[in-house]
Amino acid sequence: MALMNTSDALLTPSKDTYISPSESMSTTIPNKSYTGFVNSGCDLYRGNWIYDQSGPLYTNDSCPIITQFQNCQGNGRPDKVYENWKWKPFECDIPRFDPKKFLELMRGKTLAFIGDSVSRNQMESMLCILWQVEKPKNRGTREMHRYYFKSSSVMIVRIWSSWLVEHNKKPFDFAPEGVEKLFLDVPEEKLMKLIPTFDVIVVSSGHWFAKQSAYILNNEIVGGQLWSPNNSQPMKINNVEAFGISVETFFTALVTHSNYTGLAILRTYSPDHYEGGAWNTGGSCTGKVKPLALDELVENAFTNTMHEQQVTAFQHAIKKRRNSSRMKLMDITEAFQYRHDGHPGPYRNPDPNKITKRGPDGKPPPQDCLHWCMPGPIDTWNQLVFEIIRREYEGDISS
Repeated sequence: MALMNTSDALLTPSKDTYISPSESMSTTIPNKSYTGFVNSGCDLYRGNWIYDQSGPLYTNDSCPIITQFQNCQGNGRPDKVYENWKWKPFECDIPRFDPKKFLELMRGKTLAFIGDSVSRNQMESMLCILWQVEKPKNRGTREMHRYYFKSSSVMIVRIWSSWLVEHNKKPFDFAPEGVEKLFLDVPEEKLMKLIPTFDVIVVSSGHWFAKQSAYILNNEIVGGQLWSPNNSQPMKINNVEAFGISVETFFTALVTHSNYTGLAILRTYSPDHYEGGAWNTGGSCTGKVKPLALDELVENAFTNTMHEQQVTAFQHAIKKRRNSSRMKLMDITEAFQYRHDGHPGPYRNPDPNKITKRGPDGKPPPQDCLHWCMPGPIDTWNQLVFEIIRREYEGDISS
């Protein structure tokens, strides 16, 4: 996943793009043509990272449910500046997240986060923000995390779905038992049964397409990742293409579901920042303490390709809409390529004796450059979710 295009991927530098936090630093995202937007008004996804003196919406001490791997301050990370960057669209201001207003906008509704561990990361961020005004009741089961806010009858749900499509490890044709089989044209059944019970869903996926799996389309093995068809069966699609197909399959199922009338938000591919290798080959983000400046960014070709596949698949799916559901694209990928400072890096556990710096041989300690510190940049995703929901529902409570 660490394929880097270093020949022509450097973005054009902008004068005085990057200055110190005390000088109100900002990193500007170029105003490229863009196809994903939210209702009318300004484009939420073209803007700056600006230093914000008001600080984060919560602390690791004020939220008891942060997964330890993402509790960067609790794990001894010595710097905190990464917590203080605010996303500022060019054409408007996004108000600071108001938990009370969010719960009122969502009164009586259920918000579900669907995806992998990065989706869990986002769900926990949302809970930490809301926890500052009300402690929810945990009504979860092994199959589904569920947190209920009694004052507004709001439910926050999290459902694990690595690929969004049906999968199992049973033998299929010449693919042996034990290899995960992805049925790319079949949406995951458990999700389709639950979808009508959700008013808002935030969907994300992609990172599990780096794992070993066989791809099945139209009841035929068409490819795989870290597993290949035999020589007589050439690979027809790769993991990036399989990702795109899975996204189109899932969202097509949403927009044609006879009982779904809710709001679905696709949060685009979350970039990782492994440098010098992948997560399992010595990749590192050790020592990253501030956002990248515009002229420092080397675009990740794999990330860009995954993003392109995802957005294209989403656009294809929504053209097939047969119900009254609403689909929104929350495009965070480009802006978050600048936030290499927001990952746990070596601060993945509270062990006081853990190694956090490169050794004499230059090798880094074990890293997490995929998930996000809490608090940290990931809270911006929920700020954007709040803004999308505000634009969707604010008229309902003001009338």
